[in-house]
Amino acid sequence: MGTNEWHVSCRDVAGRRRDMSVFVDQGQVVVITPPGETAVMSPLEIGRLRAALRDAVVTASEH
Repeated sequence: MGTNEWHVSCRDVAGRRRDMSVFVDQGQVVVITPPGETAVMSPLEIGRLRAALRDAVVTASEH
């Protein structure tokens, strides 16, 4: 079975590197953003987030 957790790079509004996490918990997709921050993402990072969400949905549907 594949991974149940994905990490996607982003930046906060001050330009500091941050990380978003996507994982599956009991058939539910969970997205964790930088605490108390706004995630600023490039088009490439959005594509990675989209891919992580797609993979998480497929994994969640298997539960």
